[in-house]
Amino acid sequence: MTADALSPELAQDSIALVRKWLTEAQGFPVDSSAVMLAGVLKDPNGLAFTVGFVDGVVRPEDLRVAARNLKELAPKVPAFLPWYMRAAVRVGGLVAPILPGVVIPISRKVLRNMVGHLIVDATDAKLSGAIAKLRKPGVRLNVNLLGEAVLGEREAARRLEGTRALLARDDVDYVSIKVSSTVAPHSAWAFEQDVEHVVERLLPLFHLAAESPTPKFINLDMEEFKDLDITIAVFTRILDRPELLNLEAGIVLQAYLPDALAAMMQLQEWSAARRARGGAGIKVRVVKGANLPMERVEAALHDWPLATWHTKQDSDTNYKRVINYALHPDRIGNVRIGVAGHNLFDVAYAWLLAGKRGVQSGIEFEMLLGMAQGQAEAVKKDVGGLLLYTPVVHPAEFDVAIAYLIRRLEEGASQDNFMSAVFELSANEALFEREQTRFLNSLAELDDTVPASHRVQDRTKPAKPMPTDRFENAADTDPAIAANRAWGDGILSRIATSQLGNDTVATHTVSTEAELEAVFATATGSGSSWRTRTAEERAEILHRAGEVLEARRAELMEVAASETGKTLDQSDPEVTEAIDFAHYYAEQAKKLGRISGAEFVPAGLTVVTPPWNFPVAIPAGSTLAALAAGSPVIIKPAAQARRCGAVMVEALWEAGVPRDALQLVNMGDRALGSKLVSDPRVDRVILTGGYETAELFRSLRHDLPLLAETSGKNAIIVTPSADLDLAAKDVIYSAFGHAGQKCSAASLVVLVGSVATSQRFRNQLIDGVSSLKVGYPQDATTQMGPIIEPAKGKLLSALTSVGKGEKWLVEPTQLDDSGKLWSPGVRDGVKAGSEYHLTEYFGPVLGIMTARTLEEAIALVNAIDYGLTSGIHSLDADEVGLWLDTIQAGNLYVNRGTTGAIVQRQPFGGWKKSAVGAGTKAGGPNYLFGLGNWEIAATADIGQAPISKHVLTLLDAIERSETLNGGELAWIRQAASLDQFSWSTEFGQAIDVSQLGVERNVFRYRSVPTQIRLMEAGNPVELFRVVLAAMRAESNFTISVPANIGERYLWALQATGIRVDQRSDGSWLSSLNELDLTNARIRLIGGSAAQVTAATNGRPDVAVYAGPVLLAGRIEMLPFLREQAVSITAHRFGTPNHLSDALI
Repeated sequence: MTADALSPELAQDSIALVRKWLTEAQGFPVDSSAVMLAGVLKDPNGLAFTVGFVDGVVRPEDLRVAARNLKELAPKVPAFLPWYMRAAVRVGGLVAPILPGVVIPISRKVLRNMVGHLIVDATDAKLSGAIAKLRKPGVRLNVNLLGEAVLGEREAARRLEGTRALLARDDVDYVSIKVSSTVAPHSAWAFEQDVEHVVERLLPLFHLAAESPTPKFINLDMEEFKDLDITIAVFTRILDRPELLNLEAGIVLQAYLPDALAAMMQLQEWSAARRARGGAGIKVRVVKGANLPMERVEAALHDWPLATWHTKQDSDTNYKRVINYALHPDRIGNVRIGVAGHNLFDVAYAWLLAGKRGVQSGIEFEMLLGMAQGQAEAVKKDVGGLLLYTPVVHPAEFDVAIAYLIRRLEEGASQDNFMSAVFELSANEALFEREQTRFLNSLAELDDTVPASHRVQDRTKPAKPMPTDRFENAADTDPAIAANRAWGDGILSRIATSQLGNDTVATHTVSTEAELEAVFATATGSGSSWRTRTAEERAEILHRAGEVLEARRAELMEVAASETGKTLDQSDPEVTEAIDFAHYYAEQAKKLGRISGAEFVPAGLTVVTPPWNFPVAIPAGSTLAALAAGSPVIIKPAAQARRCGAVMVEALWEAGVPRDALQLVNMGDRALGSKLVSDPRVDRVILTGGYETAELFRSLRHDLPLLAETSGKNAIIVTPSADLDLAAKDVIYSAFGHAGQKCSAASLVVLVGSVATSQRFRNQLIDGVSSLKVGYPQDATTQMGPIIEPAKGKLLSALTSVGKGEKWLVEPTQLDDSGKLWSPGVRDGVKAGSEYHLTEYFGPVLGIMTARTLEEAIALVNAIDYGLTSGIHSLDADEVGLWLDTIQAGNLYVNRGTTGAIVQRQPFGGWKKSAVGAGTKAGGPNYLFGLGNWEIAATADIGQAPISKHVLTLLDAIERSETLNGGELAWIRQAASLDQFSWSTEFGQAIDVSQLGVERNVFRYRSVPTQIRLMEAGNPVELFRVVLAAMRAESNFTISVPANIGERYLWALQATGIRVDQRSDGSWLSSLNELDLTNARIRLIGGSAAQVTAATNGRPDVAVYAGPVLLAGRIEMLPFLREQAVSITAHRFGTPNHLSDALI
């Protein structure tokens, strides 16, 4: 049937019909608001101004925030606006901060008038009149109720009831509703259960339509690719019910998805069978698709292919492909078509093609309310009728229309879109030619092929190998794909009876000191040959490990669920993280030998003691890092996650890691565990766990070289400038993912200013939390699983009692006799300095604090001893800037959740008591540096890099002091040059390696106060070198030197304005206990770390850097810098957002 669709005559007739419609459109009155909006969008600042007005002035609940935004926007007012409106905006911008209660309501009314033709007032008083005015002869309305984001069952029920009330009206006969607005957010892995749930919710609406004395029509709207399968399944399941056999209803297909034609064919086949049973046909509304920005976000964040076509022309061709298939005499009775869109060429083409084939009775044309009314009237005159897509919203909730409005505004402004030319086509021949050429080009590519989906990941088949010459993040599993859901169902079916890892755990359980000694003998004997392998050899094996971990993804997810209660949505990205660690550290290993001026020597033996809360990723990451660095490893998994550790280690052995280089041990008793970590043959311990565990380890051996990521008491601050719906959504996910047992979980939310009294925020929070489905991981519908063991101690107290002045907004409940299954809790009224404010609980409890100002909120968060993750929700650049400058945490998150750090994108590790030892962030560029020692080595000559003024001042003083000979002076100058090179290429940069666009992931270094101590056995020349590194790092350092240091050395330092403390080694070591050493760093020259740890009783929060003094600035500057990973959502509903561009 495609031959007639490609007919040149049909194309030319379509073009002629478009010209006719454009001519006729001139004769119809055009809404003045539409003309004004179109003119505004042509202005260079027009889109930014209008979107900024909608999002910044209309959306905020707080009038002061709206006033501040209006003041900022006022100078950008588009010239196209009438003079009196421009003047009003400018005056409003000046006066708004003074009289927000007067100016903002007026400003919002002006804006509503400008976009009011696109949206209808849903109040009873206004709706009847609006419907009567719009329903002219030949015009029907497809009414779509907009509302708040659906985070829970309460809002879902409210939205569904609102749509039911609309459909029950005598003047409404056609409504649209989305699957996602009928139920609370659900598990993406529970497809069948979710279909049944949605069907149950929607049935009363369909029964109302079926039982109505006059015909009523329900259209199921389509959203993103992930909703395609469920929407079709819900639609067909409902209409297959016997009592609804005679009901005609509709569904939407989006032509920008390659999947659209296959879906149309599926619906055609299903409808034909239904009609054969005596049933009614259906209608399919064919649209181009309006969620492209969010599809791009989804693809970028998960490393999935873009679900849509990559070009507008391909989408246009596919639109015609679907229309061409549907407009067939044998098919039109089963599926009639709604041609939805404003592209007159497509409308004319579809109308004429339907005429050629004699199926015009089965085609309906649909346009958006308020868009190009004159053209709509001209089309309606020829085709006999028009269906207008009519969004309705209550004025008090006008801000919920923002996402819809932004899409409409962008369509009107985008040069790729037909709508950008809609008012000028008749007068501007160049624009007409542009659109005509696009039409003909898209038609030329039309064929009979059924395009394949872009999203074809299939976990039942071997994965494509990852590159071995660079790092790329692995992809999470895509549950929108049927094959992957079936794969997931297989995992779910095995969880309850899973025995994975048990045999390996039993085989590698150490019960006696002799058995433990044999483990050490192997590690330090044959296992030490791993240290002699080249970095390239190690990298090859680690890359293979990544492939084996991928191949065993299902097993790892199964055992994580069976042993630690992880749901699939939590375990899948965790396995991805383990895979990423393998490939990332493989590539990092190759870089260890490329540091100019230093040589890396692997640790002799590393012991890994991982936690149970990330039972796959953290054991894998710690083990793989040590192996990448060249150290043999003994891993002792947490007792609650032994099987997970075993299955992970099995994968590494399978990949070729020698069993003597990687040994798995599970301890028969606690005393053996103590002997494992305290043995002097252990060169490094990588701990992930509580700060108390770090203290315990150091009490066993004061000089234990401990690298630890410890506790986190993390908070999200929500300011009045935030998008409150998004903030509530992210707070819920951050607080209750894996039952609040992530070290990155947000157990506090701090509400600033008016947010503290915002009913909307609290209602959304309570609704979302109360609607979470709690259960065990083998139940696909579970959104929050069990805690790791029966609640006891401080966690039981947190779940069952509140502090003074606190109250439950959502009270936790124990749901079964196991003591492990609890519903989530939200406590209000948490006070500064209270137990809940300062204590990490590791469970499903969220506390609400309030602050009058952002500064006060930041102080509340910084008062906590820990600094692991921290978040803010604000759309105000000044607020975000202040927070970025002053919050004390290692991982920062802006306008997103605080969990889910991804290797390389967001290297993970904290500040303050959240990090122990002279280490760096896991999954980051420096992590391997701490897993061995650095020795002095030759350096490549990089020439003289430009050196900072402060460093030059010290160099000049050193030279004038005449303390150094020529060789020493040259060495010092070379060190300064290498420092500057490292500053220019690494430490002084804020780098986004991933470049996702929709999310900025910036890795940066912040200077940190550090004590420099020259011991009596140290060389003052090396002191100068270390001080140069500290100065280049812009550290606020202090210096202590022996009492007998030469006067000229002192003069050189003091001439630069540096204060120097003089005392003996003994006096200095004794003084350490008199100082506040909280989270202290010490760079020791000429001494050993053991001297400091002995003097401080091994306290874990003192990090000692005691290695040889190196030329390599890349290493020598690290004690004076701490890393920070900042992840910033850089879009609004998929549209690029430049909120933070000038900040970081």
